[in-house]
Amino acid sequence: MSQPPPLIAVCARVLTFSDEGKRDAFSSSQPYSRAVARAGGVPVLVPPIHELSANALTVLQHFDGVLLPGGGDIDPHCYGQEPTEDSLYGIVAANDELDMAVAAAALELDLPMLALCRGMQVLNIVLGGSLVQDIGNDEHWMREHSVKLVEGSIVADLVGDTHLDHCHSVHHQGIGRLGDGLVPIGYSEDGQLEAVQLPTKTWVVGLQWHPEDTATRQPQQQAIYDELVRRAGLH
Repeated sequence: MSQPPPLIAVCARVLTFSDEGKRDAFSSSQPYSRAVARAGGVPVLVPPIHELSANALTVLQHFDGVLLPGGGDIDPHCYGQEPTEDSLYGIVAANDELDMAVAAAALELDLPMLALCRGMQVLNIVLGGSLVQDIGNDEHWMREHSVKLVEGSIVADLVGDTHLDHCHSVHHQGIGRLGDGLVPIGYSEDGQLEAVQLPTKTWVVGLQWHPEDTATRQPQQQAIYDELVRRAGLH
């Protein structure tokens, strides 16, 4: 009997209105799940409800890997700061609670984890780091740019290069104090930290860009999802 495809937990988001009518809903951007599926995994949406967040460690034992996706900003109180920027947007307490709980549980279980954009920021906060509430420019908002990767790093090895093009960013925040154990492995041309890894775990990667946005036309971007699913299959 062949092995079943790896199950990848994908954190969903609160959606106030849906096409079902004026009812609250949970949502997830389709490119995340489609990139996981192309890699041979099965994406499973994990809704931001307190009962799940409170039992994240038990829930994640049923999964093989974790995808921490993008989304709105994280409440600055989560990293010990008061809100100071008018540009803060999309703060939802339930999303913060779920993402933090899932990230912490995945680390404890040593699940392969890919943390993207907001997800990388969540990972950083869970490990004791902080954020820059606004980086002060729009060079990373709906822009494709290149990233210089550290030779020998996880991402450089899997894409086969230290220069990666077509990195689509949608963020106005960045990493402040680096979380415990995280190692910087990639920077944009303007010096923004764009990639981290956590060597104390089997496979934990954080990227400030969205590889799923260009994965259908850029094999190197899809390769990042391929590796997440491959690692999940070994778990």
